[in-house]
Amino acid sequence: MHLGLPLRVLLCVLMPVYNESRLLPKVIERFDAVPPPHGLVRRLVIVDDGSSDSTPELVRQLASRPDVVTRLHQKNQGKGAAVRTAWKAALDAGADLLLIHDADLEYDPADHADVLRPIIDGRADAVIGSRFLGATHRVLYYWHSVANRLITTASNMLTNLNLTDIECCSKAITRRAAEKLTIEEDRFGLEPEIVAKLARLKLPGPDGVEYPARVYEVPVSYAGRTYADGKKITWRDAVSALRCILKYAVR
Repeated sequence: MHLGLPLRVLLCVLMPVYNESRLLPKVIERFDAVPPPHGLVRRLVIVDDGSSDSTPELVRQLASRPDVVTRLHQKNQGKGAAVRTAWKAALDAGADLLLIHDADLEYDPADHADVLRPIIDGRADAVIGSRFLGATHRVLYYWHSVANRLITTASNMLTNLNLTDIECCSKAITRRAAEKLTIEEDRFGLEPEIVAKLARLKLPGPDGVEYPARVYEVPVSYAGRTYADGKKITWRDAVSALRCILKYAVR
């Protein structure tokens, strides 16, 4: 293992959940079918964000599993708030690696090995997935892709990172980098916020000198949902993303 990781490495998968009672059991089945990548010890950190369906009860049932950590918000606060809660719970649980994974079947845990490989190999401090680098993806909304390119380009211009998909929800980070980041956004603005903060992040090297965090990008498969399937993001979130890019990249 590299980067000072211990021999028994704990991967915490952060899973924000909101009104996903229909899909959450399928998500858990998919994880159970895919062994932890690279021989890591894996725990799912599931945070229900004030769901109004039966999701909270499902999350309470999952709490009995030794490989699951759960938290419940009493009221809906947004994806960023749920990830913030999961982030803290993962660090409190002793996580060496954190990986964000949505509970909606759009992303596949089978891709986690590729997402984590640059970190395991000692090349990266954080890895951002991309739905546009050649992996299989469901073809959906054209204007969503236009908005995503606009948001990603704006982020790249202000952070000087050459990414292709800052809105990809599959993001992994080492503990020592995660300890230096604080998520402030409550909704979907957390994606550009994380990228902007990674672009500014400095970490101590072996010689004690601080260096810029090493950010890698890898392709991930994507089975996007339609609004009929329960997709939640809207054009308002695209506007909010641009606001967050200006707020965090400039600050």
